[in-house]
Amino acid sequence: MSKNNFRTIAISLFLVITINSCHGPQNGKPETKGIEVLPEDIVELRGDQIKLANIEIGSVGTRSMSGSLKVSGTVTVAPQNLATVCMPMGGFVKSTSLMPGIAVTKGEALAVLENQQFVEIQQGYLEAKNRLDYAEAEYNRHSELFKEDVYSQKNLQQVTSEYKTLKAQVKGLEQKLALIGIDPAKLNEDNISSSVTLVSPISGYVKAVNVNIGKFVAPSDILFEIVNSDKLFLELILFDKDADKVSTGQNIHFFINNEREQHDAVIYQTGKSINSDKTYKVYASIPGVCKNVLPGMYVNAIIQSNSNKVTSLPSDAVVTFDEKQYIFIVVKDKIENNQPFTEYRMIAVQKGVTEGGFTEVILPNDFNIESVRVVTKGAYNLLSAKKNAGEMSCS
Repeated sequence: MSKNNFRTIAISLFLVITINSCHGPQNGKPETKGIEVLPEDIVELRGDQIKLANIEIGSVGTRSMSGSLKVSGTVTVAPQNLATVCMPMGGFVKSTSLMPGIAVTKGEALAVLENQQFVEIQQGYLEAKNRLDYAEAEYNRHSELFKEDVYSQKNLQQVTSEYKTLKAQVKGLEQKLALIGIDPAKLNEDNISSSVTLVSPISGYVKAVNVNIGKFVAPSDILFEIVNSDKLFLELILFDKDADKVSTGQNIHFFINNEREQHDAVIYQTGKSINSDKTYKVYASIPGVCKNVLPGMYVNAIIQSNSNKVTSLPSDAVVTFDEKQYIFIVVKDKIENNQPFTEYRMIAVQKGVTEGGFTEVILPNDFNIESVRVVTKGAYNLLSAKKNAGEMSCS
């Protein structure tokens, strides 16, 4: 048992014994006066008890308190800085040299895949393109003949339909080729290939590799995950009761894993709705580059609130009883049986932020902070005396 705990117990026992004893018969004679019954919110102590309980008196003051809010969250990246790489038509993996953690640049080769369908698409495109060239020439020729009343409108409509159909077919095949990474402008009869090169859509580092040589991958399979960590941000989770304590532009200090190194961030957006679990999301940008900070990491963060002038007391002045917060004020000093006594009243308050040994207190509307004397030290000893001693009075 520590010295402080022993001292608290000793004070409590002393207060209980001495307060209770003050109601008993004196000098072996029976009581002749009625026992004074004090209100429930009043505690009464003698001068020697006050001294033993180390009670000190002060007043409510005002202080600039910023406060802080401790929250948790994760490091993440914007959607445009995270790429999931798939192969729209699937295929067999012919080659790849990537490992997780390797840096890649936009357009760099990730893997080479083979598929017979690649050949069929290229062949179909070149054939359709050749037919389109002929259809276009026929369309132009028949248009001129129609103007000269040499060709019928019906024949012109048929040629026009064939021409537009082939044109749409060629455009569709061009999009398919682009989808699998083949440039239609560079394709000709001499460079048809059964393999295509899969390239990185962004610059960053390889987060995950889910392929190996010879593996067949389907269009829905995720082959690689690429992350650009140049610009990171925090996704923090708050409870709805704290939603009014944060705003855009507030500074944040955060820590990753068990490291002591502090990193900084700034809130750039707050959530616009409360989730079903009564949580609220806040997003903060991380300026510059932070060493060892990577997407997916768990963080503990401290949000610095804006400074405000608030009514406050030393933290020792605020006590908790039945899940409510109270302070003790001096009601009056008096003399009973030639001994000095002081009456203290419990006042319910609301507790705010705590900073530097002081706590914000929201007082009742009729509280006069200029004249009321408040117990600033020893409040817990008063609470202990009230809880254990029963009636706090002597007659």
